[in-house]
Parts: sequence; C-alpha cells; structure tokens
Amino acid sequence: MGRKERAREIISRLSAVISDPVTELVHESPYELLVSVILSAQCTDERVNRVTPALFRLFPDVHALAEGSVPEIRQLIASITFPNNKARHLSGMASKVVTEFGGEVPADLQLLETLPGVGRKTAQVVGGAAFGIDSMPVDTHVFRVAHRLQLVRPSSDTPDAVERDLRRVIKAGELSTAHHLFILHGRYRCTARSPDCEPCVLRNLCPQWQAVRLLPEPMTGLSRNKGRFWCGTRKHYVDHTVPRVDRAGAQQESCPRCGSMNLFDCKTGRTLRRVPDVRIGDMGFGRPDDRKHAS
Repeated sequence: MGRKERAREIISRLSAVISDPVTELVHESPYELLVSVILSAQCTDERVNRVTPALFRLFPDVHALAEGSVPEIRQLIASITFPNNKARHLSGMASKVVTEFGGEVPADLQLLETLPGVGRKTAQVVGGAAFGIDSMPVDTHVFRVAHRLQLVRPSSDTPDAVERDLRRVIKAGELSTAHHLFILHGRYRCTARSPDCEPCVLRNLCPQWQAVRLLPEPMTGLSRNKGRFWCGTRKHYVDHTVPRVDRAGAQQESCPRCGSMNLFDCKTGRTLRRVPDVRIGDMGFGRPDDRKHAS
C-alpha cells in the first residue's frame, strides 16, 4: 500500500472514531481564535482555555486589546508559558489589525503572517479554523503521528518538511480535516510517551506498532547480584554496555563481550533494544520570541 492510499485509509478510520475533528481552543470569533492560538505556543489548549475567559471579558474585541497595556495583558496571562513575549505579541498584533486592517483579522495567510506573534503555523491554524482555508499546520502531535505512521520521509525533520510531505499524500480539500484528526489522535491515543496502541484503529497500518511488537518479551528469573545486564544470545551477565548502531541506523546498546544487542535489564527484565521514535524538543514549534515567525 502506497503512502497516498494509506493516508486515505488512515483518514477514513480516524474519521470513524473522531466525530468532531475541530480545534479544542474555545473561541467565538476569528479575533478570539487568533489570540488563543498565539497563547497556545508551547502551552496546552486546556491551559489556554482557562485563561482566555477573563482575558476576553476585559478585552472583548481587537480594539479593546489594542488599547490595553502590555502589563495589563501580561497579568491576565501570567500562568501561560512565556507571558512577557506573548503579552507584547498580543498588544502588537491588536494594534496592527486595528491600524492596517480596519479592526478585522485578515482572512489571508500571508497577511496573517505579517502580524506580531504569528508565524506560518499560527496563520494556518487561524486560516483553517476561522476562514475555511484548506491548510496543514504541523505541531508536535502532527509531526509525531505523521512519522510513526510513515506518511512522511524519515529525513523530514522540520515542520515545513513534514507539511510538504503530507501535502503530497493528502489530497486538497482534506488537509484541514486531517490536521485536526492527527492532533486529536496524537493528543489522546498516540501520545508521546506510552501510546495506547491496543484499542487503536490504526494498529495494522502503523509501522511503529509493528516494530514494537517484535521486541522480545520481558525475561524473568534474572539475578541482579550477578550483573546489571543479561546477554540473551550468549547467556551471560555483564555490568556495562557498549553503544552500537544497528542495521536501521538506530542507536542501541550491545554486549561488551560478544557484541550482541540482545540485552536485558536484570532489574526490570525488559529488553534494552529500542524502536526509534520521534521526540521533539525546541524545533521551532511555537517558542515565542522577538522574531517575525514567533509561532
């Protein structure tokens, strides 16, 4: 099954179990959505939704926000990550929307990106959810799910690269829906740590799950007093391991005596072999700063 065909099947299956694939940021207007998305950079939607009701009571529209001071805004968003930068971005965004766009959030991705605190991802989220623009913004969830399902190339290690790959395999008109499906799947099922794979409707389509299934079962009866690790190939104990790269290019631990990568931790009985997975640190997924692309 090719990537395009698998993408269609994945979207179909996720659509069957996720009935309402929309953003979980609570909003009633493009203005409220834009503010919420700016606040959500490296912060959970749940936290943002706790903060925005008070913020929108004091600043019900972009004109009110433009008239507010940065310290006032910061006080209301103090529990959000990077409140200083985000307060400045919100103030600058509101002022520019009022002075250059007549108080209306622009329904154009390029114009959205000219606003303080708005980069490509934020513009696409707002464009898709507020104005129906077919878009594929890539956050940590989309990035992880796309890689685990091998819908993108292993070498696609940036949000822009993942977006380009997904646009190749997902047909136009379904990008925004797929975006929300991947986010919700990644947030509640295919989590970064301890994904809930057993009830997942994508198990037989997921190379990550299939690779994990091939890992050896935990061993019992190992003696921690005889050594820290057990070599399952030559049946001996060792006290340290040697880093080694396997055929797939993944970093593994090997036996210092025979070179085998079939090692087990004597304390837990679990294999030391690992299935390569996507872990994202700060890769430009929304850390706000003073650059143009702050989202």
